[in-house]
This record gives sequence, C-alpha cells and structure tokens, in this order.
Amino acid sequence: MTEPFTWRDGERAIAFGRGRVAEADDLLGDGFLLLTTERAQATAPAVAGLAAQVIHVGRGQVDALAGELLEGLARPRDGRIVALGGGRVIDVAKAVASAWDAEEPGWSERVAAVPTTLSAAQMTHGHRQAPGRSGPFVRPTTVLDDPALSASQPAADLAASALNALGHAFEAPMTVNANPVSTLAAVEAARLIAGAWGGAEPDAGDRDALALGALLSGYALDASQFGLHHVVAQTLARYAGVSHGQANAIVLPYTTHALARRSPRAMERLSAGLGEDPAGVAGTLAERTGATHLRDVGVSEAQLEECAARAAERPQLALTPPPADRSELLALYRAAW
Repeated sequence: MTEPFTWRDGERAIAFGRGRVAEADDLLGDGFLLLTTERAQATAPAVAGLAAQVIHVGRGQVDALAGELLEGLARPRDGRIVALGGGRVIDVAKAVASAWDAEEPGWSERVAAVPTTLSAAQMTHGHRQAPGRSGPFVRPTTVLDDPALSASQPAADLAASALNALGHAFEAPMTVNANPVSTLAAVEAARLIAGAWGGAEPDAGDRDALALGALLSGYALDASQFGLHHVVAQTLARYAGVSHGQANAIVLPYTTHALARRSPRAMERLSAGLGEDPAGVAGTLAERTGATHLRDVGVSEAQLEECAARAAERPQLALTPPPADRSELLALYRAAW
C-alpha cells in the first residue's frame, strides 16, 4: 500500500491515501455546494452529508453543462464548490468557478476536488469555459484523493480511465514545455500505472498505485500542457460521442508511435522507465477495456474525416512539433478504426 501523504504545492493542498475520505470534514469543511453524480455520491455519502446543496451533473459536454448550471444556480454566499466525481464533474466545477470569479474574484480559489476516477482533472487547470463566460482557468486548491474512491471503478472502466492517465504520462515529456520535474513525475506515473495490471483484476494495492500514478500524471500534464495525443482523443469525445476514457484507450497505442517519431529521446527515457515499449503497454492495457477499435464503440468511418478536420484546427498541436496536419490525423484515426 502507498503511504498516505499531504502535499502542499503552492496555493493548493493535496491529501492522498486510502481511508482519507474519513477526514473530509477537516479537509473540506461543510456547508459547501457539491457537484457530483449518483454513482459518485454513493461511494462517499459522508462527503455529501457535509454539503449544504447537492447538484447532480448529467452527461454531456463540460461547457454546455456548466452553462446550464449557471443559468439556475444561486451563488453561495460563502463556503466553496466541491466536485465529487470524475473528470466531467470536476471540470464543470472549474468552469462554474471560473465564470463566478469573473464577476466576483476569489471563486477560482474556492474549488475542491474528490476524484472517483483516474482522470487526474483534480490536478490541472484544463477545462472548457461556459458559453459566453470568460474567467481564469481554475485548478482545485484542495484535493482529497482517496484510492478507495479515485480507483473505485469496475475493472474495464478502470482500465479505460488508467489509459487516460497513461496518455498524460506519455505526452507530458514530449511537449515543448516539458521540464525535468514534470518528466520525472510522468515517468514514475507511467511505471505505477503499467505495473498495476499484472493480475486478472487490480487488488487494493494495485488500485493505490493507479491512483498515485494518475495524480502524478495530472501534475506532469498540467506543467507541460498537451499536444497531439490529447487533441486526437478529445476530438473523438466531442465530435464522435466516444467517452473520454474509451477515446484515450483506443488511440493511445497509435498516438504513441506518432509522439515517438517527434521526440525519440523522450520516448526512449519513457521506455527505460517502463522496461518495455510504451506503445505495447498501451495496446495490452487497451485489451482490458473490451474495445480496441473505434468501430467497436460506434464510430462510423464517415466520422473520421470530420474528426481529422476538427482536430487539425487545434492550436495545441504545435506543442508536439511538427504539428500534425489533417492528413496525418486522418491516418491515425483510420489506423485506430
């Protein structure tokens, strides 16, 4: 089991460890606005019990969901916003806080996250803005990461979520913003995530390793930002209706090869840390999800052209130079299809 720790990193405090949800009262306070889902709330009823108001976040795109919430949500007079859930829920909380901060500065510092997946959204500034709203990009200032929650998904879903985090770890050392600290964190994250899948299904110790690996992967990606891989996966989620975890799981074996061509030395370092080929690790783990091709999750061949066109518009491609063009992106999608 991974030893619990509290990490103070600038303006934020990160409490990690199995059983730390029992400290929710001390770490989160009470009387807050809770954004969550039914599944997430069921995993941590004690957190919900501390809230003054509980809002369930539905399925959909983060920007649209945040916009809908802002239309009818009263801003609390005090307290904070707590996100209990996966990446969608946490990113919606960030977007809501960003919009409120533009009107009343300080809300960007009042977001806490209790993750229930391996998305690592709790560690990043990355999120979409609500339509017509603009404010600072928000990173939670309090993170309560209990592996009993953050690594709680069933095995197939957990594998897809792990590949999302593995995508962070693979891409972070490849961007033009990579630095020695973020790269060290990324390599360790990849080692922890890959090493947790030796058995038929991860046990508690493996799930602790997955949770820590995801946390480190988010730290690395937040420091270095993202490029080709995340553009490819996010575009599928937005325009082809693929879940974020599945999109990452399916394309990572292919985008890893594309990243290796751009940054062979960084990929060699990642390979050394893993002790095996990163693309092979991604492919083996993808088999655990039950879907290894885009056609397996309902993407039609006709949708690949639109996804390639949409992805080619993303400026983040420049962070993994040379920027992938529409032709290369379409070839990646076809290979994954």
